[in-house]
Parts: sequence; structure tokens; C-alpha cells
Amino acid sequence: MSEYRPIIERLRDYRPVELRLTDSALQKELTRCQDCGIPFCHALGCPLYNLIPEINLEAKSGRWASSLGRLLVTNPFPEFTGRVCPALCEGSCVQGLHENPVPARLVELEVIERGFSLGLIKSSPRSQSLDLAVGVIGGGPAGLAVAHRLNRAGAKVTVYEKDAQIGGFLRYGIPDFKLEKEVIDRRLELMMADGVTFHRGVEAGLDISTRLLRKRHQVLVLAIGARRKRDLAIPGRDLLGVHFATDYLAAQNRVNSGEEAATPADLNAFGRKVVVIGGGDTGSDCVGTAWRQGAVEVSQYEILPKPPATRAPDNPWPQWPRTLRTSSSHEEGCLRRWGVNTLELTPDPLSPGHVGGLRAVEVEWEMEGARLIKPVPKQGSEFLKEADLVLLAMGFTGPEPGSLREAQSIKPDPLGRLGPGLYAAGDAANGPSLVVRAISDGLKVAETILADYQAQAASLQPS
Repeated sequence: MSEYRPIIERLRDYRPVELRLTDSALQKELTRCQDCGIPFCHALGCPLYNLIPEINLEAKSGRWASSLGRLLVTNPFPEFTGRVCPALCEGSCVQGLHENPVPARLVELEVIERGFSLGLIKSSPRSQSLDLAVGVIGGGPAGLAVAHRLNRAGAKVTVYEKDAQIGGFLRYGIPDFKLEKEVIDRRLELMMADGVTFHRGVEAGLDISTRLLRKRHQVLVLAIGARRKRDLAIPGRDLLGVHFATDYLAAQNRVNSGEEAATPADLNAFGRKVVVIGGGDTGSDCVGTAWRQGAVEVSQYEILPKPPATRAPDNPWPQWPRTLRTSSSHEEGCLRRWGVNTLELTPDPLSPGHVGGLRAVEVEWEMEGARLIKPVPKQGSEFLKEADLVLLAMGFTGPEPGSLREAQSIKPDPLGRLGPGLYAAGDAANGPSLVVRAISDGLKVAETILADYQAQAASLQPS
């Protein structure tokens, strides 16, 4: 359903590639949403339980304030999810049984952006005050959701972020052509006007001690993400020109925002042959970034099998469809290969300390029912590939090791509790996942904190 700017135009800049729905397309899609009977999109698909049919019905009638109000009941940041969510709800859309699902994500984006343009989104400082000071460690989507909810409830909230700017993976892991950073800044301005305090460039446990944080705040929330990258333990890993994908993306984002003057030479794809190892969204983002930097060739390898074009028998509606997806970056040009295991990174013969290519093999997967067990090399399928920039986009394994002692082994209970006055939210608690799930978990943990606060306050009341 998504439509994009022409490739020849968008490769010249980092501005958003996706176009908003036209008025006529919006009205057509809103009309398609009204006859499903049971809204699986709301209860089964959306981690935030957005009231999608109600939101869409109000928008269809032009009642934008009412539509926005229903959206904000469950989702504090629709301007983020409306741009970068994979739209799990659409996988459960009843229309998707026979045709394209209703593009709920694009409708959501339209509702929130009309809310901003019509002046419906305004600062609303907390009207009540709780005797509760909360420190949130981490300014990514989960931390921002915790801060938003607790501030609205009347708590005094301070967010500590070790990076130079707030946003976490939203700011440093997602390219501007998918999420322009002015969108994040606009939301942060609202949150500051509402009373949330942000400290940038402050690493908890290093720049400020855990002891002092405990003294300042009755409650601490660890929302530090899961940014420890999965590495590739093969010969040649230490060659120059081999980088983690998120380091590569962050470097370009810093240049785009003016945080850095120029992309480091070894993180610039200009004139280079690029291989991205890892077939997910982050790998796709590297593809689009490499073309914008001036790469001469871009390839993407994935060890898993190629997904089917349509649902497999063991993947019926309304489950999320595990089907082949082609991103806007892939459409810009990319050699994609599945079932490929990289065995070795090889040096450039003219520059022995720098990567010059890789040796890989095709694999088939041993199966146990529908479950993948292990990759088995195909005999005679080894091949060599030239590459002078290799980007590792193989996901994450958990929170980064750091100076915050409590973060070394985060195992909260199902409601986010780590111990008295200590909580964990988002990817730090649950493992690497989606922005929408991080927001959802942040809201859940905030509700846990409020319930614990109220229970403690009640216990102190005289009987």
C-alpha cells in the first residue's frame, strides 16, 4: 500500500521516502475498515491495543479531534509508530483474507499529523502532584513511554541518557529517510513543557553514581535497551572496513543532524562495494544508506531460508504473515541472497589490513516439523565475493555491558519489577524487539509503578 518518492529523486537526500495518503485514498481505505465484525487488528495484532476501527470511523467522518482522542488513549507516540512500526495489526486485518489489508499504520500517521497541523496537540502540564520522584535510565522509546505516563500521573520524572541526544534507537538506529529526527524533537519539546526533565550525555553509574541516583529518586527504571550486537566469530573479523550496522547508521545520522561534521572515512560507502550480513530491517536500512553515500554495489546476505511469497500452511490468518518483504531500500537496488553462511572475511591484496571480500557457502536447513534446526552447507556451493565495506546486521543479544551494576543481569518479574524501587522496561527487560513493543512495555511498567506507589501509600494510612 505504501507509495514512495521516485528512486532517482530520493537517493539524492535523506528526507522521508514514504508519501502520505492522499485524501481520496484515505477515504477509500477508511471505508474498507467498517465491515469486519470482529476487529482482530485491535485485540490480536496491536501490542498497544489501539482502538483501530473506532479511530478509523471517527476519521472517516472528519472528526479528527475525536479520532485523535481515541488514538492517544492507548498510544502516546503515534508519530513514531505511524512511521516505523511493521504494522502487526495489518497482519490480522479481516480485509487481508482476500485483498490488501487496511493500511492502519498510514491512517494512524495521518490522524496524528492532522492533530499537530490543526493545533490539537498541545502541552498539558500535570495538574496533580504525587510525592514520587522517578529516574528513568535511557531515553529510547520504552524510557520515553515510562516518562510520559508517570509525568501525566503527577510524578516528578527525570530521564538520563548517555548519548548526546534523546531518542535511543529511534534517533541513532533508524535512518532519517524513515524517521526524520525533527519528529522526535517535536515530541521532546512537548514532554519538557509538560514537566519532564532530560539530562543528555550522562551515563548512569559512570557520570552519576547509582548511589546518588537512589538518593534523588524513590524509583529507578532501567530502560537501557538491548544494544549488545551479535558478532560474527570468523577469520578476518578484525580487518578494517568491517563494522556493526548500527555503528554505521548512527554515524550517518549524527552527520545529518549536525552532531558530527562528516562521516568517518571507514564508515562511508562512497565508491565502495558493500555487503550487508543480515536480512532484517536494520540490514535493509544499511542498503538505503549505502546508496545515498555513493556505493557502487550493494549486496545483502541472510543465513535463513528465503520466505515464501504467500502464507505457508502453518502460518494461517490472523497470525502475522511470515512472508517475503521488500523494503523501499531494496527497491533502490540490492542483490539479495538467502541461505548464505559467511565463513571468512578476506583481506584486500593491495591493502592487507583492510577487508577485500568474503568467502561464503550456501546452506540448506535441517527441519523438525516447521522448525529450523541447523544450517547444512551445500556441497560445492562455496563462493567468493568482493567487498571493501562489510556491515554486520545480525541483531542484538541483550543490554550492553556497562558501569550500571543492576544492568548486568536484568531479570524482572512479569510486571517489570527488579526489586524495591527498581524496575526494568522495554528491550532491557524482554530482549530485542520492536519500537511498538518497547512503548507498550514502558506503559505497562509505568502502571506497575503507580500501583505499587498507591499500595505503599495505602499501607501507611492509619487503620
